[in-house]
Amino acid sequence: MANVLIVYWSGTGNTEIMAEKIKEGLEQAGASVDMRSVDAVKPSEISGYDKIAFGCPSMGVEALEEDEFDPFFSEVEGLIKGKKVALFGSYGWGEGEWMDAWVERTVATGAKLFQEGFKVNSTPSSEEEENCVEFGKGFAKF
Repeated sequence: MANVLIVYWSGTGNTEIMAEKIKEGLEQAGASVDMRSVDAVKPSEISGYDKIAFGCPSMGVEALEEDEFDPFFSEVEGLIKGKKVALFGSYGWGEGEWMDAWVERTVATGAKLFQEGFKVNSTPSSEEEENCVEFGKGFAKF
């Protein structure tokens, strides 16, 4: 079974909850998972994983978090071509348009994107937490 990296940034803890639940689903499906916050991952480590799930909430005017996550993602964009990638995150306002832009940006790298980007408004409810587990299980089989 694939080895998976979940790399995320979380300000309020909502995206971290999603990451935990996605990890749970991946592990239930038999995947080996390494989950770390973005400040604990070197871009060069990306090449050692079969699949990568990136998690980042919507910030400011529907953008990725710009101090740590966006610079990291910019560095790894050239390293994810051909890799199986999943995107997830929470948002607090709007319709979650940041995810649409992030999906387009990721597809442009040549990565193989799982689904269309998984987003949750605010804190995940227990039903949404279950959806995160299912998303993880699906990504494991992708």
